[in-house]
Formats: sequence, structure tokens, C-alpha cells
Amino acid sequence: MADDASVRYRNAVLYDENGRKYVGDVLLHQDGAWSTSNGDEDVQHDIDGSGRLITRSLQNWHTHLAMQLNARDFSDGFPLHRWLNEAIFPTESKLNPEYVRVGAQAAAAEMIRTGSSFAADMYFYPAVTGKVLSDAGLRGLVGGPVSDAALPSHPDAASALDELDSILKNQKTEDKIQYAIATHSVYLCSEETLRRASELAEKRNARLHIHVSETRKEIADCHTKTGLYPVEYLDSLDFFKPGTVCAHASWVKKNEIRMLAEQNVTAVHCPSSNMKIACGGTMSLPAYNEVGVDVRIGTDGAASSGSGLDMLAEARLAALVQRHDHWDATLLPAADVFSMASKGSSDWAVWNLNDIRMRPLGRSGNRHLANLIFNGAECLDMWVDGQAVRINGQTQTIDEAAAWNELDQAVETYYQGVE
Repeated sequence: MADDASVRYRNAVLYDENGRKYVGDVLLHQDGAWSTSNGDEDVQHDIDGSGRLITRSLQNWHTHLAMQLNARDFSDGFPLHRWLNEAIFPTESKLNPEYVRVGAQAAAAEMIRTGSSFAADMYFYPAVTGKVLSDAGLRGLVGGPVSDAALPSHPDAASALDELDSILKNQKTEDKIQYAIATHSVYLCSEETLRRASELAEKRNARLHIHVSETRKEIADCHTKTGLYPVEYLDSLDFFKPGTVCAHASWVKKNEIRMLAEQNVTAVHCPSSNMKIACGGTMSLPAYNEVGVDVRIGTDGAASSGSGLDMLAEARLAALVQRHDHWDATLLPAADVFSMASKGSSDWAVWNLNDIRMRPLGRSGNRHLANLIFNGAECLDMWVDGQAVRINGQTQTIDEAAAWNELDQAVETYYQGVE
């Protein structure tokens, strides 16, 4: 049934969240549903859909949005320890809410331009990032970082948890911006901090977000210190809560994967970051699928991502690396990897079928998703909660030119004395 917020696309191609294809006139409703159009409904927008492909929007399940400030800097090619010590830590020592606002705003603009309506973020000053995403009309799971290492935003882990408690107690389930407790990792959080974070998540019915088993060094150090590998260690602390977001989860044993399944966590495959900073391994998807772990895709932050915040590029790499690592060309066909990259979306991205990368359509006209994943395409429109955040190739909620200009100006001072 049409409503005042409905959008009509005439003569469009639409793929729903189950991969079913429809060609014709469609209505996109404010609640995220779609229906066929009779052509006579009252709508706010009536758009010629010929040359347009409508899909669910992309969902970025692990990133650090404000690190757009560090994207593609001089440290390209540095090993992990040099990257952290010579580029990231020296700049983050200057971090303040204004830098976070500028970085997150540029990141939100890239998300919209590349068809993503949601990000699970982990970075300092979460309320600032939450406001940026909200003003941009996007959705987010914004994680406030918790660590026993020095934080630019807090003197210690306890004060970070106290701030998150005050944010979470005012959160409503219907809010487009949800907040999470982002314990950094087992190597930067003490046992006490991990336990307190988990208790707060239970108290406020909030999600946890943590880096897990990203590198060989991480798992070796954890085993030396505790006699357990990271997932085993976290499980021994009763850390996990349903919906905990575990980023990377690359260096894990099969018993740890079973633990993640039993705890109903969400594991996030971040292949381009793992490859760019040479972590030595990426998630083994077949082992996760075998026991039914919920697996999503994330770009990581733009500083370490090999795909920027472009989730189509990240999804492409996710498919390719799984096929390469397992010598199996049947893994993650285009429809399956697109489903992973858009899982849970109730919003819509609309792609340009007249982009040369989307051709040929094929005799059967069924190459849309394969072209989209393996070639990419221009995002023309995006609808979030029934509202147009991008239409006809123009972002409606962010002045892109102003965002890029602010980013360039901020980097001049952010990198002073570093680059």
C-alpha cells in the first residue's frame, strides 16, 4: 500500500534481500518494504527507473570512520608496528572532537556515495560520530572505545565506561543510531576492564564490539600470558553477549569458532585490511559457515583498508580471497557475497545500469549482481528510512565539497610534525 513517503521507480530492476529479481514499476515504502506499483499512487518522488538497479543498501560491520584523516597517508607499505608508531599514534595524540567530526563527516559522505547506509564504528568521541551519522541520515552502531592504554578522549577505561553508561541509559531501540561498548582487544584491555564492559552490556542490553585474533602476535601473546587463545580467554571470562561484534577473527581454532557460534556473536570479515597491513591471514569462511556463525563484511578504517569505505570493493575481495585461499571457485558467488554485504538492511541503494561496468547484461538479463560485485557501479540514489540521502548522483544530506575541503584543512594540522 502506498504512503506519503513512497517512491515510485518506473521500469526498474529490483533485487530483494532474498535475491529475487523483479522488473517493472515498484514502490519503495518508508518502512523499508517494497511493492509493485499500479502507476496511480500518490508518491513524493516519481523516477524513471530504466537504467537503474535497486538493491538493499550495503552495511559496513567494522570500521573507524574518523580515521578518514589517516587514509592513504605516507605510511603505505609500512609493517604494522611502524604504521602504528609512526603514523597512527603520533596523530591520535592530537585527536579532539573537532577532528573526529571532520573525519567522520568525510567518511559519511563516502559511505553515501558508495551505497552504504550503516556502519558499525569503533572510535573516540562516539557521541560526535553519532551526531554526524544522524545528521547525514544514516544508521550506525557507534562504539565508544574502552582500553587500559592511554586514550585521547579519556584518562582511563573506567571513565570511558562511565560515559558509555550515561549514553546507553538514554538509548531507545527505535533510534537509527545505536551505541555499543567497544573494548579494543585482549591486549589493550585488562581482565577487569573486559569483565566490567561485559557487565555494562548486560545491564544496558547493549552490544559489545572488539578486535579478536587479528594477528599471529596477538594470539601468541595471549596464549603466553593466559594459557588460552583470545576467543577461549574471552569465553572463560563470560565476556560474550548475543550480538557481540568480533572484528577480524582470522587466527582462530575450530573450537573457538564453535564458541562464537554458541555465543551468537557476529564475526566480521575484513579482508583488505588484513592483506594491506600483512596480518598473514584472513577469516576462513567455510569453517564459520559449517557451524552457523553470523558473518558480515567490514572495511576496517580507511587508514588500514585497501578498499577505503567502499563496501562493493570489500565484498569483491571477500569473495576472491576465499576462493584463492581454499582453491575453490564455488565459494561466495556474487549473489551470496552481496547478501553478506547487505544483510540486515532495510534501506535501498540504486545503481546506474548505464555505467559501462554494469554491461553486458547478458542474454538472460541476470548478470546484474555479478557485474555489481566484480566490476562495481555508480550509486545514483539511496533511501534510508524512506528519506532520500542521495538522488540522481547528488548527496542530499552532506555538502561533499565542503566536507573534502574541511578534511584537507584538518590534515594540515593533524599531521604537523608527523608528515
